[in-house]
Order: sequence, then C-alpha cells, then structure tokens
Amino acid sequence: MSSMLPEPGLLVAERRHRIVELLREHGKVTVEALAARFATSAVTIRTDLAALEAERALERTHGGALLRHDDDQPLTVKRTLHHAEKVRIAKAAAALIQEGETVILDSGTTTAEIAKQIRKLEVRSINVITNALNVAMILAEVPSVRLIMPGGILRPESNSLSGHMAEAALADLHADRLFLGADGLDPERGVMTPHLPEALLNARMIAISRQVIAVADSSKLLRRNISLIARVEQLHMLITDSGANPAVVAELRRRGVEVRLA
Repeated sequence: MSSMLPEPGLLVAERRHRIVELLREHGKVTVEALAARFATSAVTIRTDLAALEAERALERTHGGALLRHDDDQPLTVKRTLHHAEKVRIAKAAAALIQEGETVILDSGTTTAEIAKQIRKLEVRSINVITNALNVAMILAEVPSVRLIMPGGILRPESNSLSGHMAEAALADLHADRLFLGADGLDPERGVMTPHLPEALLNARMIAISRQVIAVADSSKLLRRNISLIARVEQLHMLITDSGANPAVVAELRRRGVEVRLA
C-alpha cells in the first residue's frame, strides 16, 4: 500500500469508504500507512477503524485491520443461510405482483427466491428489471416475463452488475415495485450494503420505483454496513420472517414502514 498515491483532504465518510476499498484490494491495512496516505493522525485512523468495525466492515488487529468476510460472502454460501425464511419471504413478495406490472429485482439470494416464485405466477405479461445475472438466468425462459438488464461492471461475489453504465441504463425507466435486498437494515441508519457501487445503483432503482419493498430475513435486522442505500423513511414495506425482533418491527412501523412477517 506504500506505493500508492496519497489522498489528503477527504471527508470522513469518503475516507472510510476508501479504507474499505483498500481492504478489499489488499486484504489488510495498517494505521501507519493509512495515516500517511490520508495525511491525518494515527488517532484519527484508529477512530475510523473503530467505527468501521462497529459496522462490521472490518476486523481490527494490532496496528491495523483485516477485511471481514462474513458480511460479503459469495452467493454459493449465502444461499444456504436462512433458506426456509427466504422462501417464505419470496412467496409473500411474489404475491404482490399484478398483471402487466414492471418490477425491479435487486441482486441477492432472497430476490433470487422471488424470481423462482415469479416462474409460478399465473400472469400473461410482466416486465422484470434486474442487475443480477443469477436472477436473469432463472427468468430468461419464462414466456410471461419481459426481461430487462442494465449493463455495468460484474461483481462476481453477488453476480450483479453495477457502475455508471448500469445507473445510466435506468435513467428513462419506471417501475411499479422494487424488491430491494439488504445486507443490513437498522431503523436508525436505514438499508445498507458493503459495496458502494451497488448502493449507488440501488438509489437509482428507488428513484424510479413507485413502491419500495425491502426483503430481508431477520438476521439482517440491526446489522450495519459501510454503504447506506436508503433511509427507512424511503421504504414503503419490509417483508421479513417471524423471527424478527419485535422491538425493531415496532420501531420500523412507528417510522411509517409497513412490516409483513412471513
């Protein structure tokens, strides 16, 4: 990391995003190298690392930090976690889809389960916009589905496309419903993900959707991550499972989110 160009003068949020990006590139960082790179003190960097550790973005070590892998596991691992809950959530979500609608399916294992349920829907024609290759493959041969995919840069860990090309492709589109996956959902912070480009694309999806529905099993509630997708006030509905913390459910409802337990 010492051979990289310095990046002085960043805002706190920008610096922390860059720290996580450096972790993804190198696997580990040191306080000394980060302080030199960002032209700031070691105390400030330790504060950054502590904040990022609290959001489960990294694991602190003596003199630095390591990348956490449990919040950004590949789909092959994620699809085995809380599978029964995800199937119930997917059934409840797919039941909302009406004839002729345009829906967006975000990337993720829960939205992939929704795609499987869409295959069973008795509809003549719906439009499905997705940035997820695995979701597209599930729906590619369904006669009733008109599939729309934005371009972008492939992120293998999530089988998803994101970046400026993907955001631009959504500019002239509109959707009735967005089914939004989440790596973390906290009533105080909102919906979060470990990957900034996906967060930016999700924000564009929200902007073009009439209804925003978060789909997340109860293990995601109160979990925080580095990149904010949306405040809870931007959500119309959350579909989660019956194991959800009652206090979290009550707080989300107090903030105006309709919560359905599958």
